[in-house]
Amino acid sequence: MARKRVAILISGRGSNMAALIEAARGKDYPAEIVLVVSNRPDAQGLAVAETQDVATAVVDQASFPTREAFEAALQAKLAAAKVEIVCLAGFLRRLTASFVERWRGKMLNIHPSLLPAFKGLDTHARALAAGAKSHGCTVHFVVPEIDSGPIVLQAEVPVQNGDDVEKLAARVLAEEHRIYPAALKLLAEDRLRIEGERVIVAGTAKAKD
Repeated sequence: MARKRVAILISGRGSNMAALIEAARGKDYPAEIVLVVSNRPDAQGLAVAETQDVATAVVDQASFPTREAFEAALQAKLAAAKVEIVCLAGFLRRLTASFVERWRGKMLNIHPSLLPAFKGLDTHARALAAGAKSHGCTVHFVVPEIDSGPIVLQAEVPVQNGDDVEKLAARVLAEEHRIYPAALKLLAEDRLRIEGERVIVAGTAKAKD
């Protein structure tokens, strides 16, 4: 089976991007990272991708008068690279519903909380402030409503006595680097089926919800 062609969208350092690129180096991995695109020309992850011989592109959001114009340019880059799957990895730009619908079932995001808890930003600080006993991360399909798509995989991290934002974030990030490549692998193998708000993984007896 041909490997699926994947683009990663970033805005910053791209640590999850790097984890996906590393996973895709495996000769049995079913996806290849063919393009990294940033909406910010100063994103550190661009240099990281280039050192890994992955093609990069910048679609600078500041250069476009509307979201639609920005997304048209972004879609042109994806189409030119014959991208089949899109992974958001710290992409700090909300996408319009029309763009999301174009990639429905083919676009993943990773979020640093156990969704549906703590949607949005500052998840680690909010989890600590709420007295949460567990925290974690979620890979989900992207839908127009932010941080709300069907869940593919989650990893739970216990909140420990003495945790601060930095300590908790570091433990969660290690899990992000583990489950994002695993989720992309499942999608690239065509093993994921969305039923309503649930993701069914072929070859397992239990749904991921």
